[in-house]
Amino acid sequence: MTSTTMPALLEQAAATHGQHPAIVDGPTIITYAGLRDAVVAAARGYRALGVEPGDRVAIWAPNRVEYVIALLGAQQIGASVVPLNTRYRGHEARVVLERSRAVVLVVANGFLGTDYVALLREAAPADELPHLREIVDLDSGWADFLAGGEQVPVAEVERLAAEVTPDTVADILFTSGTTGVPKGVMSSHAQTIGVAEVWAEGAGLSEADRYAIVNPFFHSFGYKAGAIASLTAGTTIHPVLTFDPEGLMRLIQDAGITVLPGAPTIFTTLINHPRRTEFDLSSLRFSIAGAATVPETLFEQMQDVLGFDEVAQAYGLTECVVATRSRANEDPRHIAETTGPGVPGIEVRVVDETGADRPVGEDGEVWLRGANVMLGYFEDPEATAAAIDPDGWLHTGDVGRLDEHGCLKITDRIKDMFIVGGFNVYPAEVENALAAHPAVMESAVVGVPDERMGSVGRAHVVLRPGTTATADELIGWARERLANFKVPREVVFATELPRNASGKVLKTDLRTAG
Repeated sequence: MTSTTMPALLEQAAATHGQHPAIVDGPTIITYAGLRDAVVAAARGYRALGVEPGDRVAIWAPNRVEYVIALLGAQQIGASVVPLNTRYRGHEARVVLERSRAVVLVVANGFLGTDYVALLREAAPADELPHLREIVDLDSGWADFLAGGEQVPVAEVERLAAEVTPDTVADILFTSGTTGVPKGVMSSHAQTIGVAEVWAEGAGLSEADRYAIVNPFFHSFGYKAGAIASLTAGTTIHPVLTFDPEGLMRLIQDAGITVLPGAPTIFTTLINHPRRTEFDLSSLRFSIAGAATVPETLFEQMQDVLGFDEVAQAYGLTECVVATRSRANEDPRHIAETTGPGVPGIEVRVVDETGADRPVGEDGEVWLRGANVMLGYFEDPEATAAAIDPDGWLHTGDVGRLDEHGCLKITDRIKDMFIVGGFNVYPAEVENALAAHPAVMESAVVGVPDERMGSVGRAHVVLRPGTTATADELIGWARERLANFKVPREVVFATELPRNASGKVLKTDLRTAG
């Protein structure tokens, strides 16, 4: 049985896997024993900045070795980690930092030419984030941060690590939700490790595996099903900074990568890449492609063209990261049609409006229950009560059906959320951004199919009388305020939006409209 707190997991991994590589990031190689030492050093750095158990530490950085160390270092002393999407603009980051009242922000300033600190300062002068005491830049300030921790006794970190319990909040992952207001999904140490363990067991992870993590560490897929899953199994983590197809194929060849999950767009890109045959991809063993609708032949091609031994699909959401997974040795065509049955420890129901179970093959709302369903939303008991009923069932807002094998197929999103290249986009958030434009009276954003990204956004916009605006102008307006994957690719102007008798916008009609 894996440990049920992050500090204990780290200690167990160091004792079990010792000099085995834990993380290989370019020329940097950190063993499991070395990772434990690096995490303790980071924990001492946080203590030197006054971070207390229960505080929140935000991380705004891409996949790199320091991210894992910064994350585990905060959890080592009982602080909760708040990951920020690297595509966030300043306003989005400010909202999450405000709501979480993070005391420290760890940032990779300058990543992809973005001055994150300047974006944040523009959106929120220092006095608007009174809780944020320190910003630590991984490139220019990390060494000073670690040096500052040298004044803190190791014994102090060990004491705090021993006080972390399985129920301590390990992380708060903010999801925009249907209202456009971010909600912080809380998970305990035991839950985060439990999710990782379920995923690792399903993937058959071991010391022999080398896991290229393309999914961002700020997302539960890259963090829990990636980094933490690897730590539970002694697997070597290869962080992938950005998705560059040729660079990724070279990494697979040179490092002998065995495990490579990701959004379907990653695999369709590799399958259709003109230089694919120049690389040796024969080490690839296992993949899960999820988070979007998939072409029916994708999983066959992943095996036949890319050479994976085993492929699977899974379903989850931030509130329950791994809910279902394809059965072992499943036919690839069936994998494309369903996300599999509930994983160990998770019950799955499909119900009608009254909460009664729907018959096999008929659509209803997907409900989930089990140990790894979130603790709740951070400081939002009303939203928590709306999401999790008194019997412990999480009402996902997703529509699906169960087949005769108990395998779940997701057929629609009650919440109108759509997925762009593996990232969730909540229309309300985009509509709120557009509403701030002086010419926009109202808008409705829907996802429309896209061959490469799975879906992209299309905004149907009604302008205020007497005003004008172009599609390019509104797209530019959104780009200044939203992460690029949330920005609509297309704007359609209308004199009015279609509505039902109660006045609700008929987004189903808009999805099929031009």
